[in-house]
Amino acid sequence: MNFVYLSVAITLKILDKNLLAKLESLKRESEASKDRLEDVVISEEAGNGLIRISMNGNRAITKFEITKKITSMDKEELEELICVAFNRTLDKVNELNEKEVISSAQSLFSGM
Repeated sequence: MNFVYLSVAITLKILDKNLLAKLESLKRESEASKDRLEDVVISEEAGNGLIRISMNGNRAITKFEITKKITSMDKEELEELICVAFNRTLDKVNELNEKEVISSAQSLFSGM
């Protein structure tokens, strides 16, 4: 009975060490991924280029542009264009993030 207990205890310690190593690796990979995404900038526009929004891979807006003088547009139209440009940019950044997470997970768990 003691032999079985000892075997289980040793196995659990090995699993704990492996799990801890995987968690540390996951943390490092997550930080590296965040650094990579910081350097990627995605831009989208609305209103035939009137409004352009740029966002990095970590979903921070890096630039907001109104590319032409606005004279004949009311407030609601402008707000709608801003929302469209923002949502287009966010959709692209979310796609990028999803690919980055999948890539990180594949590299992390490929050795399992």
